[in-house]
Amino acid sequence: MAPLEPLIALLEQTERERDSAMAMMLRHREAHQVAQAQADQLLEYRGDYERRYATQFREAGSIELVRVYQGFVGRLSQAVEQQAQIAQRSQAQFERSREILREHEVRVASVRKLIEGRMREMQRESDRREQKASDELAMRAAWNRLAAATRPAPLH
Repeated sequence: MAPLEPLIALLEQTERERDSAMAMMLRHREAHQVAQAQADQLLEYRGDYERRYATQFREAGSIELVRVYQGFVGRLSQAVEQQAQIAQRSQAQFERSREILREHEVRVASVRKLIEGRMREMQRESDRREQKASDELAMRAAWNRLAAATRPAPLH
């Protein structure tokens, strides 16, 4: 199987690269999930905060309380936007790493198919050699029988 050694080495390399791409994709997926959870949590917190103060403003809201509320909601909205951007970037990284993984999986499958094709070709070549040897042996046996049949009988 020496002719397959370079292809087997190539397969091992492409599998290592695929495994590395898989690990990267998993890290990106986890980072995206964390970033998205944080974005969702900030949105929920902002919604709770706005609802809580909306009822307080109906009862009695001083100008100072309104300013504090508006300032905090403004900073909270900036945090929500920043976290949403982080989540979007992490989603893009995850999608890209998933695509890279797919490319590596295709390479691994291609190398495996190449090895299988070479193995089939080697088997066909071996079968042809066996058939040729068998045909030659049968031809020699037929020649020997023919030669024996046409030889004159020995004199006594």
